[in-house]
Amino acid sequence: MENLSHHTVEPSVAVLLGGIVNDAKELLEQEVSMLKLEARAELRKAKSAAIALGIGIGIVATGGMLLSVMLVQVLAVFTEIPLWGWYGIVGSSLVVLGAVLLVVGKSTATDLAVAPRPTMKTQKENGQWLTAQTTSNRI
Repeated sequence: MENLSHHTVEPSVAVLLGGIVNDAKELLEQEVSMLKLEARAELRKAKSAAIALGIGIGIVATGGMLLSVMLVQVLAVFTEIPLWGWYGIVGSSLVVLGAVLLVVGKSTATDLAVAPRPTMKTQKENGQWLTAQTTSNRI
C-alpha cells in the first residue's frame, strides 16, 4: 500500500525574513513612486493656479490703480482738501491695507504642507508594520 501521508515543508526563518525584506522593499518602492506621481500632479495644479493668479492679480492691480486715481479726483472735487492731500490719504490707506493682507498671507503660507499628509501617514504606518514584522520573527 502506498503511504498517503502529506509532509509539508515549512520555510526556514531566513526565507521568511528574506520574503519580508523583499515585500518591504517593494512596498517602499511603490510608496516612493506614488509620492512622485502625487507631487507631479500637485505641481501641475500649482502651476495652473499660479498662472491664473498672476493674470488675475495683474488685472485687479490695474483696475485698483485706476479706481484709486478716480477716488482721489472725486474727493478733491467735493471737499476742501487739496489733490495732493487726498493722494496721501488714499495712498496711506492702501499701504496699511496691503500690509495687513501680506501678514495674513504670510501666516497662511507657513501652514502649507510640503508633502501630502496621507502619504506621510502611510509611510509611518508602513514603518511601524515593518518593525512589527521583523521583531515578531526574532522571537
